[in-house]
Amino acid sequence: MAAAGTCPAPSAAPGCAVRSARREEAEELAALSRPFARSGALRERPVSLYAARAAEFLVVRAPGGPVEGAVALRVHPGEAGAVGVVYNFCVAGPRQGCGVGAGLLRAVLDRARTQSLGALFTATTGSGGLFLRHGFAPTAAHRAPQAWARSLDPRRGARILARAL
Repeated sequence: MAAAGTCPAPSAAPGCAVRSARREEAEELAALSRPFARSGALRERPVSLYAARAAEFLVVRAPGGPVEGAVALRVHPGEAGAVGVVYNFCVAGPRQGCGVGAGLLRAVLDRARTQSLGALFTATTGSGGLFLRHGFAPTAAHRAPQAWARSLDPRRGARILARAL
């Protein structure tokens, strides 16, 4: 986490807004995610997956700089209506604690609302503090989309969090 006052230029700077990822950013998304995958916080994903699912990703990029943060939202249809799964949420080390993650989470919540999703789910191996501050709460795996819940590796010890929309 960056200490207060040591954040690089704020993400609110012109041109540094949250936006949809582009297919050609797949390598950068993989590179941003790699340290988190090595630590066990994220699953390792191939560049081809980032390219194929680029439309699911939101990114923050400083003008002329690298991707500083990313998050993806995958829609899962269900009998009671569609829900979403938030995944691959990561922020570059120097930008942690600077509001990049909160901005990404607000944007993914907005995207979920525009898609009329009934709820969002995520899995976290960390404290989940940011999610909890934005209305997520622990939930049982049987409440989540079953294909996604079954895909979680129990060895990672992730907690499932949910938020109604």
